[in-house]
Amino acid sequence: MRLLHLSDLHIGKQVNEFPLLEDQARMLETIVGIIEEKHVDAVIIAGDVYDRSAPSADAVACFDRFLSSVADTGAACFIIPGNHDSAERIAYASELLEKNRVHIPPVYAGSIIRRTLADEHGDVVFWLFPFLRPAHVRPFFPDEDIPDYTAAMRCAINACDIDPTQRNVAIAHQFVTCGGKEPELSDSELSLGGIDNVDASVFDAFDYVALGHIHRPQRIGRDTIRYSGSLLKYSASEIRYPKSAPLVTLGAKGDVDIELIPLVPIRDMREIKGPLEELVSDETIAALSEGERNDYVCVVLTDEFTPIDALSALRAVYPNVLSISFDNTRTSTTNDAPRNVLEDADRLNPIELFERFYREQNGAGLTESQYETVRDALEESEDDR
Repeated sequence: MRLLHLSDLHIGKQVNEFPLLEDQARMLETIVGIIEEKHVDAVIIAGDVYDRSAPSADAVACFDRFLSSVADTGAACFIIPGNHDSAERIAYASELLEKNRVHIPPVYAGSIIRRTLADEHGDVVFWLFPFLRPAHVRPFFPDEDIPDYTAAMRCAINACDIDPTQRNVAIAHQFVTCGGKEPELSDSELSLGGIDNVDASVFDAFDYVALGHIHRPQRIGRDTIRYSGSLLKYSASEIRYPKSAPLVTLGAKGDVDIELIPLVPIRDMREIKGPLEELVSDETIAALSEGERNDYVCVVLTDEFTPIDALSALRAVYPNVLSISFDNTRTSTTNDAPRNVLEDADRLNPIELFERFYREQNGAGLTESQYETVRDALEESEDDR
C-alpha cells in the first residue's frame, strides 16, 4: 500500500504582504500528478490545512478543488486538524465526505477514530489524532494524572484498541521529540518546545507515524516517525531546506519503505547578498532567468550606509522582495542579528508577539515559569471560544 504524507499546507498564508494562494494551488495540482504517477492509495494530511482558524472563501475553494481532484484519482484521503485549524470547521460535512473516501475526525470527545484500508497483506488501520492539548484530554479521563502533553497523548493512545498484529498508522499534529532531542525548527516555530513536547515513545505501537506541525522535513528517532514538512517555504529560515513529501510503501507487517518525493514550487524562496548597485546592475539582470527574477527573495545588503529607496530599486528587478537586511561592519560589531527592515509581525503567533513585547520592554526574555503562565492563559482563552 502506498501512502503520500503531507502536512502544514497553510492554505491562505501570506508571507509579509505576499499572498501565496496561487503558489499553493499550483503545488496542490503537482501533488495530484504525483498521486496519479506513483499510484498512491491514500493521501495523509497531518494538520494545518489552513493558515487561520477562519479561512478565507478563496482558501476554502482551493482546498475543495484539491479534495475533488484527489477523489477523482481514486485515492483515499485522511485529514486531521492542526493547531492553526478550527476542528469544528475542518469536520464540517465529514459524513458526506466519507462517501468519497475523505476521512476527517470529529472534535475530540475522548476517543480516536480509526479507518481501515486493505491490500494483499491484510488491513492497514489509520488512527486520526486531532491536535491535542492536555486541556482537551483531561475532562474525559478524570482519574488519570495528565500533567503534560506527553501524558495527554499517551492517555489518548492507551484508550485506543490497537491490534499489534495489524499494520497501524498514526496521524498526529504535535511537537514530537526523541530522548529530549528536539526537531529542527524554522522561524515560524521558535515558540515551540518546553511544555508542549510529546516524547516519541508514545507512538511505539505504530508502524508509521505521519506527523505535522514542524515545517522542516525530518525523521524523529526512527525513520518511520516523520515530519513531512510544510507545502512551501514559509520563512527565510527555510531557504536552504528543499521541500519533499514522503511516499511510504507498506508491505507486510514490519516492511516499510520511504521515498522522499521533491516538491518544486513555481516560485522558490532564496537569498541574494551584495551591495545594491551590484544586485541591480545590468550584468546581474542579464544573467537572471525569468524564474529567478520572480522568485521570493530575501535580500542581504552589504552597503555600509543605507541606500536611498533601496526597496524600489530592488523590486524593479525582483518584484517579489520579501525582506531587506544588512550585513556590514556596523551590524557585525553589535550583538543584534542583521535588521530586517520589512519584518512583518503578522507571521507571529500570540505567544511570540507577547514574548517579543516583553523582551523589548524588559531587556530579557520570559523565564520558563513565565512562559508556562502565558501559554496556559492563551490555551484557556482558546478553549473558552
